[in-house]
Amino acid sequence: MVRPAGLLDPARRRPFLDQRRPSFRRRWQQRPLWVRLGLSLVLALACVLLLLGLAGSPDPSSPPSTDSARSGTTVSSPLLRQRSYLDGITDAHNMTDEMLSAHSFSRQLMDQISLAKTYIVAAKEANNLQFVAELSAQVRREQSILAHAAAHGGTVKKEDAEKAIRDMAMLFFQAQQFRYDSSVTIMKLKGQIQSLEEKSKAEADKSTKYGQIAAEELPKGLYCLGVRLTMEWFKSPELQRKFSDRSPAVQSNMRDNSLYHYCVFSDNIIAVSVVVNSTTLNSKHPEKNVFHLVTDEVNYAPMKAWFAMNDYGGAIVEIQKVEDFTWLNASYVPVLKQLQDAATQNFYFSGSGNRGTPIKFRNPKYLSMLNHLRFYIPEIYPELRKVVFLDDDIVVQKDLSDLFTINLNGNVMGAVETCMETFHRFHKYLNHSHPLIRAHFDPDACGWAFGMNVLDLVEWRNKNVTGIYHYWQERNADHTLWKLGSLPPGLLAFYGLVEALDPKWHVLGLGYTTVDPATIKEGAVLHYNGNMKPWLKIGMEKYKGFWDNYVDYSHPLLQRCFMR
Repeated sequence: MVRPAGLLDPARRRPFLDQRRPSFRRRWQQRPLWVRLGLSLVLALACVLLLLGLAGSPDPSSPPSTDSARSGTTVSSPLLRQRSYLDGITDAHNMTDEMLSAHSFSRQLMDQISLAKTYIVAAKEANNLQFVAELSAQVRREQSILAHAAAHGGTVKKEDAEKAIRDMAMLFFQAQQFRYDSSVTIMKLKGQIQSLEEKSKAEADKSTKYGQIAAEELPKGLYCLGVRLTMEWFKSPELQRKFSDRSPAVQSNMRDNSLYHYCVFSDNIIAVSVVVNSTTLNSKHPEKNVFHLVTDEVNYAPMKAWFAMNDYGGAIVEIQKVEDFTWLNASYVPVLKQLQDAATQNFYFSGSGNRGTPIKFRNPKYLSMLNHLRFYIPEIYPELRKVVFLDDDIVVQKDLSDLFTINLNGNVMGAVETCMETFHRFHKYLNHSHPLIRAHFDPDACGWAFGMNVLDLVEWRNKNVTGIYHYWQERNADHTLWKLGSLPPGLLAFYGLVEALDPKWHVLGLGYTTVDPATIKEGAVLHYNGNMKPWLKIGMEKYKGFWDNYVDYSHPLLQRCFMR
């Protein structure tokens, strides 16, 4: 068989230890006799000169000469004036004579073991398993010698240590031939760090992707609840009459501006239930609360069934579906018009290739009209003057009635600002390299949050905020002003029209980060903004309890669907 060039016959390979360079003794004996004699004489002469020099130098420990003492001068040196680090080490640690001795076998063995472990790491990286095995065996041998000496309370015996130290030194010499020195090791460690960083980034991207997918999926329990509620609604005329046969007084209260009106737009029955339940249970006057709920066609019947089955302290609940708002069409709403465009559909749904849109930009909620319905509240409720808008991923802990008496100082919205950190300012959400954004908005302007907002609908209508929203949506048809969501256009539409509220009214971050427990305790509204919603398995366990407190898991339908 023809063997590739450069590959030696395994039978002709020398054993590992035979590959080292000839020893010093062998090389010395190979030199001519006259060379060895000459070198020996030179070495002897150098030793004699060194001894003479040492004998003539003054002893540093001896007292100064009488001449120096009489003259009053002292010979000082910066090195003598300072305390040595060696003195500090010996004073601070329990250093034995054995460890301090220049001829200590114990210290030599320990130093060799430490260095050998470093070489083992380098050898493993080079996949030199034979060398790893030999080094490891020698490390165990030296550790055994130290352990035996410690167990018998004595010092390491010379006959045991010398051969072990010599054999390890030979392996160290071989390691140098393999280039396992510090510079190579550093380079390899840098490579390993870079590789780990790349792996970490890849894993973070995967985590974001899978977290986004999990956040978008409908849990089985919620799907089950929707199906069962739909069945209950259509087979129970009594439930249907609770909404269809409402008294004139109830219908009048739905537009009574002396009551407390809340808006929630959602397709999540349990989430909306928690919002309503937590608000009424913590309200001083629950009977004065009016909840205006808007959902979609699919969840319209089950949503009505659920709120017909349950009572919330006398609060009034109005339920509508977005499909009934026929005036919300592509000719009036820029978002709906853009969704009919092929380029917009490709932007949100394309995922192939390196230029594919990131998955977080393709979340269906950004395309849902329920998400943009908040910009049409004055048109949905033309008779109302002030409302509090609530997201469906919040929990109310305090009475919110004081929000309706807060002076907004002529502004349209009251909101909690989120500019405590740099990444919550305008430049985080908007493309300030675009001339339109750069000309009209301060990149360091303070951001604020949707989720709990006080809205003066009279001022809204006067300042035509919906028209401003339409203006910016139309100019973002090519997605160059911002990428996603309802917050960026909200920042533009309400720019200069927001009254800052006390941060205690709205505590954010329970769906993606850690929040100070004291802040949570004082908060009126807790917001699970982020992907880790409390009704999902990926929700943060330490915060789920605040949400679970307002879910009646003893309800027969919840028992069947969630099986807790």
